[in-house]
Amino acid sequence: MRVSAKAEEILEALWIATVEKGENAALLETMRITAEDEGLAELVRLAFVEVRSERVQLRHEGREEARMTVRRHRLAERLMMDILDIKGVSGDERACEFEHLLHHGVDTKICTLLNHPVTCPHGKPIPPGTCCEQARQEGEVGVVALTELKAGERGEIAYLAASEASKMQKLMSMGVLPGSVLVVTRTFPTYIFKVGHSEFAVDADLAREIFIRRASGVK
Repeated sequence: MRVSAKAEEILEALWIATVEKGENAALLETMRITAEDEGLAELVRLAFVEVRSERVQLRHEGREEARMTVRRHRLAERLMMDILDIKGVSGDERACEFEHLLHHGVDTKICTLLNHPVTCPHGKPIPPGTCCEQARQEGEVGVVALTELKAGERGEIAYLAASEASKMQKLMSMGVLPGSVLVVTRTFPTYIFKVGHSEFAVDADLAREIFIRRASGVK
């Protein structure tokens, strides 16, 4: 069952107040809502929260939904700031908009893409998902920089995080494109790898901006 975006924002604020800050309940005033707020009324109907004397308390029934709401928001922050390079106020705003789309397994895909991060860009913890636990048990590392691969390892290029247009153009001219299979042949003194039938060499700085999805099924 999916709750509205407004209800998700309330759940997120309650999780931070009650779970992370240790408060028993949050004042409606500090959350900038009233007892008649539609999002709050929705959560009351679902028995996710309880309102008493201008204070709203997160019920046990609503904790998992609140936890997942916080998880989606902080994963969205990492995506915006780490991958899309949208930082500052703009990054926060885009993350707030995007988090509401991370449902039905999309959050799992984003988490795997980001290599199961444990904190958001602001240093706050990202509640782990089942994918995180599974990755730890199976030794999966998700998406990593090329510098994390050893000679002989291969993987699919997930994305390029080149900080400069000239670097991006260089990589694209080499055929280093998302979806291509890359095989590392040497890691010192430079990183040498093959894409298709061509072999290329890059320094460590550029290698750090090529992100690889390591998977046993890549051939």
